[in-house]
Amino acid sequence: MPQLPDDLDAVAVRTWCSLALEALGRERAEIDAINVYPIADGDTGTNLYLTVESAAAAVEAVFAAHETGTTAPATADAVRAMAHGALIGARGNSGTILAQLLRGMAGVLADGGDAAHLRLALTSAADAARQAVAHPVEGTVLTVAAEAAEAARGEDPDLRTVVTAAYEGARGALARTPEQLAVLGRAGVVDAGGRGLVAVLGALVETVTGQAPVRGPRTASGNAAKAPVTVDGGSVVGLPVGGTPVEGATEGGLPTGGPSADGPLDCPEDGGAGPAFEVIYLLEARDEQVARLRTRLDALGDSLVVVGGDGLWHVHVHVDDAGAAVEAGVEAGRPYRIRITHFATESGHDVRVQAEPAQRAVVVVVPGDGLAGLCTEAGATTVIARPGEPPASGELVDAIRRAHAREVVLLPNDAALRHTAAAAAEQARTEGVRVALVPTRAAVQGIAALAVHEPDRGFDEDVVAMTAAAGATRYAELAVAERQSWTMAGICQAGDILGLIDGDVAVIGADVPGTARTVLDRMLAAGGELVTLVLGEDVPDTLADALEEHVREGHLAVDTVVYRGGHQRAPLLIGVE
Repeated sequence: MPQLPDDLDAVAVRTWCSLALEALGRERAEIDAINVYPIADGDTGTNLYLTVESAAAAVEAVFAAHETGTTAPATADAVRAMAHGALIGARGNSGTILAQLLRGMAGVLADGGDAAHLRLALTSAADAARQAVAHPVEGTVLTVAAEAAEAARGEDPDLRTVVTAAYEGARGALARTPEQLAVLGRAGVVDAGGRGLVAVLGALVETVTGQAPVRGPRTASGNAAKAPVTVDGGSVVGLPVGGTPVEGATEGGLPTGGPSADGPLDCPEDGGAGPAFEVIYLLEARDEQVARLRTRLDALGDSLVVVGGDGLWHVHVHVDDAGAAVEAGVEAGRPYRIRITHFATESGHDVRVQAEPAQRAVVVVVPGDGLAGLCTEAGATTVIARPGEPPASGELVDAIRRAHAREVVLLPNDAALRHTAAAAAEQARTEGVRVALVPTRAAVQGIAALAVHEPDRGFDEDVVAMTAAAGATRYAELAVAERQSWTMAGICQAGDILGLIDGDVAVIGADVPGTARTVLDRMLAAGGELVTLVLGEDVPDTLADALEEHVREGHLAVDTVVYRGGHQRAPLLIGVE
C-alpha cells in the first residue's frame, strides 16, 4: 500500500488529479443525465471531465519536465499547473466555475499543503468562484463549495479530518440543492455541477486516506441518496434525495413537460427562454480591462462567468448576439480559442441545433492563429496548440464533434500528441464517427496532407493520399536554446539558434538567417521540389525574401511558399517536399 501523504505535496496533487479524472469518468453519464440547470443540455458531467483532464495533463507535464531529476516538482509548481490547465481547458458553466475553484485553492496551497492551509484554500476557492459569477444563485455548485469550506473550519491539525469534513459538508449541501432551486426540485434531481464537485472532493479524500468515500449526496438521515438509475431500455430517471421517483419523471430526469426555465446560473428565476448562444473564449487582458468587459457582457446576456487572473482569463456567457460578445473581448484584449454554440428552443427546453452531418471533414492541430486561418479557409476544423498549452484529448474530441461529419481525418501535427490523438480518435469512434489518424509530426506535414485532401473520393483512398503526402515532407524548425546542453550537433549555449531536422538538432547557429540557410541546404541536399516556410509572429518578411532568394540561387526548379504562422513557439517552420 502506498504511503499516505501528511500534506498535499506535488505527488499528492498529481494523485488527486488522476483520481478526480477517474471519478468523473465513472460518473460523467449520470451527471449529464441530471443536468437540468442552467441549461438542460446534458453535458455538465462531460464538461467537468474535460476540464479536469486538462488540469491533470498540465500536472503531468510538470512531472515530465522533472523526469531526469531526483526530486519531485515543488508543490507550488504542481498546484499552479493544475489551476492553469483547468483554466485553459474549462468547458461550459460548470467547468469554468471548477477552474476558478481550483485556482482559488492553488493560490493558498502554493504556500503549504497542511490542514491549516487546506482550510484556507477551501474558503478561498468558494469565495473566488462566487465572485466570478455575475449574479450567484443558491442551490448550485457555489453553495456546495461554500458549505464544504464551512464544514472544514476548526482547529484540528489532521489533514484527513479536514478533507473528510469538507467532503461530508459538500454531500450534505448537495442533498439540499433541490430545496433551494425550484427547477431541481421539480425534476427531482440534485445540482449536476455540485455533484461533480462532490466527486472531485471525494477523489481528494481517497488521495489522503487511501480509501474511496461513499458516493453521491447525503440525505438528512446521513445515508447516501440514490443516484439516477437505469430502467427500461437504458433510459435514466431522476430520483430525488429521498429516493422516491418524481411523478411524471421521464428520460434524463426531466418531468414529462420538460423543466420550467428557471433561468441560468447567474440570473433570477424568470421563467423565460434563455439566450440563443453560448460564447466561450480565453482572453489575454489586464485586470482593469476585464472589469469593463464584465459590465458590458452582463448587459448583453446572462450566465456570465469570468475566471482567471495574471493576464489570462476564461470568459463564459450566454447571449443572443454572439458577435457582440466576441467584439467585447477584442476591445478588452486578445481573445482566442473562441467557441460559439447555438441553442434553439424546442418543447420548452434548450437543445443544440444539429444539421445533417457532412460526409467527411478534416480536423487539424496548428501551432498559431495564422495557420488556423489558412486551414479553416481550406475547409478544416482547427485546434490551436499554443506554446506550453498542448490540447488534451477532450479538446480534440470536441473538435471532431464540431466538424459534424460521418468521416473525419485527424492531423495532430506533433509527435508528442500521438497518444492524445489516438485516445480522441477512439472516443469519437465510440460515438459513431469513422476516424482515421494520420500521424503527422509537424505543421508543415499537415499542410501537405491537407493540400491533397479530396472529400469526393473514397475515404481509404483519401487517407492513403494524405498519409503519403505527409510522409514525403521532411520538416524542420528553429528554436532558441534555453540553457547549455548536449545535442546531436554538439554542445549548445543558452541563446544559440538550434536547427532541428525531423525532430533532432542538426545545426547550431548564432542567428536565425544563417541557421535557416544551413538547415535548408542540408534538407535540399537530398532533393526536393517545394519548400514551405512558416514565419513566427515576430519574424520580419525580409527573412522570407532572403530565404526565397537563397533557394532560388542554389537549388534550381525548387519553388517556395511562405505563410504567416502568427503566435507560435518556433520563429520558423520549414517543410521540404
